[in-house]
Amino acid sequence: MHRRTVLKGLASALLSGSSAFAQAAPDPGNPRHHRLAAAYSAQHRGIALLVMVDGQILFEDYPGRGHPNRAHELASGTKSFSGVMAVAAVQDGLLSLEEPLAQTLTEWQGDPWRSQINLSQLLHLTSGIPGGNLARPPTYQAALETPAEAPPDTRFSYGPIPFQIFGELMRRKLKGDPLEYLTRRIFKPIGLEYAFWRRGPDGHPHLPSGAFLTARNWARFGELVRQGGLWQGQRIVDAALLDKCFAPSRVNPIYGLTWWLGRPISPAQRAAIGRVGQEIDALAGTPGLPDDLVIAAGAGNQRLYISRQLRLVVVRQAEGIVESLAGRRTAFSDAVFLRLLLTGQG
Repeated sequence: MHRRTVLKGLASALLSGSSAFAQAAPDPGNPRHHRLAAAYSAQHRGIALLVMVDGQILFEDYPGRGHPNRAHELASGTKSFSGVMAVAAVQDGLLSLEEPLAQTLTEWQGDPWRSQINLSQLLHLTSGIPGGNLARPPTYQAALETPAEAPPDTRFSYGPIPFQIFGELMRRKLKGDPLEYLTRRIFKPIGLEYAFWRRGPDGHPHLPSGAFLTARNWARFGELVRQGGLWQGQRIVDAALLDKCFAPSRVNPIYGLTWWLGRPISPAQRAAIGRVGQEIDALAGTPGLPDDLVIAAGAGNQRLYISRQLRLVVVRQAEGIVESLAGRRTAFSDAVFLRLLLTGQG
């Protein structure tokens, strides 16, 4: 009970922006900080926490039902694989981020809005096509038939539909399975093994939310990204292309090509985007956090945090995905958690 009271007090101080914490410098290798963050995570249904600095695992904690070998659903944390798959496909000459999708998705050629959409807009979620129901990814065909509700680059709409459209685009480009390409092109070279990946009634992989990984395997992916596409000295993804994943659209400054970004956002932009991503908002204004944070984020507060400045990869997994999708959220705060982890002050 005492620990809970202390953590609540620390959380209140963090969220109030107390100047007492303003001078704390990040120390991602500090074991005391790791333990504080682990206690906070566990208190909010966390089942796995892994901290990696410079490619070395410094801390792991698996409370409750967690275990190093237990794969857990990433929920929308799955989405960020699509951005890396897309830039790998650019590198392989399969497509470009700027090409009109209607060149391949020929059903769109006569549509005044969908005929204008390019891949960058689709994966920045600014294509004008609605995101759809978070908990129910449509089939690839149903996603493809979804009409646009606005011209490209005029609104941000988060959800599974654009990722299922991307799956169909890749399926046609490859004349094969997009998950098989992702596995061969990205996962196998870094030794990443997923335990399970959901597929729809059409037999195609769910790209918005299908992956189940252990914390250690998700951290492998994070380390590839942190290293700018290198893995143990081998170039897996072109560094300049990978960096395109972390360039925001003008519509939403905290979302890149399938990755959340720890960047400032104005009240007007926040109002235009809506409720999704609000937990990421506080990161840019929180003292002690790096300004280059990128995040793969899923329901129930599944998180992969990456900072190249701090040479840091953090995986956090938790129970509560179903409850989160139903609108019942925990009091977990990304800002509080990261402050505890990096500065010991929450």
